[in-house]
Amino acid sequence: MGIYGKKYDVIVVGAGHAGCEAALAAARMGCTVMLTAIDLDKVAAMPCSPSVGGMAKGQLVKEIDALGGEMAKITDQTAIQYRILNTKKGPAVHSSRTQNDKIRYHIAMKAVVERQPNLDLRQALVERLIVEDGKVIGVEDHTGFGYQAQTVILATGTFLSGLVHIGFKSIRAGRAGEFASYGLPEHLKELGFQLGRMKTGTPPRLKKSTIDFSKFERHDGDENPRPFSFFTEKVTVSQVPCYMGHTNEQSRKIVQDNLKYSALYGGMIKGISARYCPSFEDKVVKFSHRESHHVILEPEGLDTEEIYASGLGNSLPVEIQIRFVRSVEGLGQAEIMRPAYAIEYDYVNPVQLKPTLETKLISGLFMAGQINGTSGYEEAAAQGMWAGINAACKVQTRPPFILDRSQAYMAVMTDDLVTRGTREPYRMFTSRAEYRLMLREDNADLRLMEIGHGLGLIDSDTLKDVKERRKQIDSEVARIKKTVIKPSEQVNVYLESLSSKPINDGVFLDQILKRGELDYDAVRTLSPSPEPLCQSVIQQAETEIKYEGYISRQLREIEKFRHLESMKIPENFDYRNVNSLSNEMKEKLSAVKPASLGQASRIDGVTPAAISVLMVALKAF
Repeated sequence: MGIYGKKYDVIVVGAGHAGCEAALAAARMGCTVMLTAIDLDKVAAMPCSPSVGGMAKGQLVKEIDALGGEMAKITDQTAIQYRILNTKKGPAVHSSRTQNDKIRYHIAMKAVVERQPNLDLRQALVERLIVEDGKVIGVEDHTGFGYQAQTVILATGTFLSGLVHIGFKSIRAGRAGEFASYGLPEHLKELGFQLGRMKTGTPPRLKKSTIDFSKFERHDGDENPRPFSFFTEKVTVSQVPCYMGHTNEQSRKIVQDNLKYSALYGGMIKGISARYCPSFEDKVVKFSHRESHHVILEPEGLDTEEIYASGLGNSLPVEIQIRFVRSVEGLGQAEIMRPAYAIEYDYVNPVQLKPTLETKLISGLFMAGQINGTSGYEEAAAQGMWAGINAACKVQTRPPFILDRSQAYMAVMTDDLVTRGTREPYRMFTSRAEYRLMLREDNADLRLMEIGHGLGLIDSDTLKDVKERRKQIDSEVARIKKTVIKPSEQVNVYLESLSSKPINDGVFLDQILKRGELDYDAVRTLSPSPEPLCQSVIQQAETEIKYEGYISRQLREIEKFRHLESMKIPENFDYRNVNSLSNEMKEKLSAVKPASLGQASRIDGVTPAAISVLMVALKAF
């Protein structure tokens, strides 16, 4: 086997969203990095939805940005529609979402990767790991050529034993038209990893000029779009609409009558699919009472005719797909440019990972993205950054990078994966985060930029700005709390004009601001700040005052949570020696090897009684 002369600190296998963030983070921390892709024309490809963000996913992208990652910046360079979701609900669940130009996204991210110092981008199909004495020391490609490294990150997406299904036709591919990797998953099994099988899919792409958009409801983005990245000053890319329509009884009947030809219901697919993103076959079977379902037409870019037909995903033969698509009002003459398909792929059970995303089995080997059983660009990118930072920390003998569940959505996701594992494609939801009021989109910079600076990913000037804004927020909150508004005709006329109760005695301004029908405009009117404040300071001050009671409650909960998290469990702790634990508890705890008593308490099936026993045993250890 030939060996490349240069030895890297980090090799990243796979240049999708996880791989790019992993490679960039490690390189920016000063490591020498090699990033490999099976096809360099697919770096940071968006193979499914042409969108970034969404509920809880938007929070992940903001956190990546706040730590010094790239996804939000590239999104702002290529976004063709912006929307803030859940604006009628509280700030804890506000989430940014964009439609993006797929080709421009790929080109922009590839350019950043290519120009990054310390980072070599190379086309290669990695088929084996080089392991000595339980430690990874490099990788070998399909030609038998080797590359050396101190650490390796696998960010392989859907390419491990990838199998594309269209009807009863199955094609070996990592994505439609792209090679899959069959040697690497077999090698991982040889090394002792437990692999499972998952399924996802993508809907057809339709030709824009063959669609009658008058039959669909137009959906424009926000009138004044707010950039995704904290570093973007203004949105400059042209904005375009999406369109919403519905399937009908004929659509349902076509699919129902042809289920036996579907790869999913015809027995071709063994992998587990996601409940929250069902194919149309699943909708027909599992929601048989529904006569229609949403169809959302999303443009794939400014310079392409391709339209992503969200809601029409299926694994039917092409001839049936044509009839199905054309049954939708407005799509009667629609031409399918790319058919829908399902794809199966291997993943590694993530309970085999440490909280750093390093494997427990092989030292120096990390995994990120769909190989860990997740779905979505945003989940992948967040894991990639997490793994990239930790690989760099390992090389540089720095303490590992581990956030807890009270600090970030990405920490919630990582903890869920390594503690509980997953048997279906994992997707981030706001409901998964216990402390979501503290983990808002709008405060990701305040939460995480100082940590990013400590890692060398955020510059000093940016951190200085963040600290100055924090001071301004605290100052404005304190000013509002100590300001008393006295009753007067002018004050009460103003309050009554907003359907708010007049005051008879002096009232602290924060109590007025907490009224549901009022916002910060009341502060501007009744007692404006003596200094001009930017919108982000105003937004934070208003949120902290309006939700003060809820925030105080969550802070108390976090204090209790961190008490358990602080009780660390040594790596060499043997649960078999704890006589008071049942065999079932010993088995569960030994499989996960939790790093703390807090993590142990979140393992499925581990009881409060077992935690009490474990607490006593740890004190005696």
